[in-house]
Amino acid sequence: MTAQGSRPMEHGVTLAPRLSATSPWRGRNTGDVSAVPSGRGPKPRPAWRPPQRPLRPGKAVAWLLLTVLAVASFHGIAIDWRRIGDLPAQIVQYSVLMFTHPDWTKFGEAAHQTLLSVEMAWLGTVLGALIATPLSFLASRGFSPRWIVTLLRAVFSLIRAVPEVVLAIILLTVTGLTPFTGALTLVLTSIGTLGKWGYEAVERADDKPIEATRSVGATTWQILRWGVWPDVAPEFLSFWLYRFEVNVRASAVLGLIGAGGIGDMLSSYVQYRQWPVIGVLLIVVVVVTMAVDAVSQTLRKRIVEG
Repeated sequence: MTAQGSRPMEHGVTLAPRLSATSPWRGRNTGDVSAVPSGRGPKPRPAWRPPQRPLRPGKAVAWLLLTVLAVASFHGIAIDWRRIGDLPAQIVQYSVLMFTHPDWTKFGEAAHQTLLSVEMAWLGTVLGALIATPLSFLASRGFSPRWIVTLLRAVFSLIRAVPEVVLAIILLTVTGLTPFTGALTLVLTSIGTLGKWGYEAVERADDKPIEATRSVGATTWQILRWGVWPDVAPEFLSFWLYRFEVNVRASAVLGLIGAGGIGDMLSSYVQYRQWPVIGVLLIVVVVVTMAVDAVSQTLRKRIVEG
């Protein structure tokens, strides 16, 4: 006997009952897609659209002002655009004059003057670092009174605001046309930059060593020595080396105004249009500057990465 609506057994297996055409279960879970009521199928996904950035009228106005200022600066300089087209040909012409037959008899003097510029840069960096390092600690928030922090940061900003050439011209009235003027200029400019980089590095130092030393009753000097300096020492050394690179290039520029070094020699020969000698001077300057940059970059990489 079989139940009503069921199908008879075939080979011991009871088959599923057949559904009539009017059965409400016909088409459900049977794979008959045609029987699925319309409107209940999966809805198509909407096309993907990138998110729209919010409108920032202040940013747009700032870019507009910068564009206007850039265009106005070109108008104020009064550039002769016709001469710009002749610039590539002039560069080739003077390069041929300088490097085709360089006067190597001036190589020894050029090397000596370049070494003098490097010595100016080294002296300016060392003295600047020795003065700027303690001042940068005093200019850091949390280690000095507010008025000292404000005063030192104002001094650093004032030094950085004065270009090196202008500062050298002011010092020329006191020290005269000597290499000491260039070195003293580099000392002052190094104090301005190294002081700023220093107090920023101190304020980025990890708080845990500082809190640990402070919790055991350490003084401010002890906190700076044992809680701050081990963390910021690699950054300080990297700053000093990078500033030395900058000072090497700046020393050559300061020589153009009579502060000594390779720039002074270069300025003298440019006035008399002795292009073969100028070619030798440029070769020596470029080679020495690139060598200093390569060595400094290697040392900075080892210091920072450990």
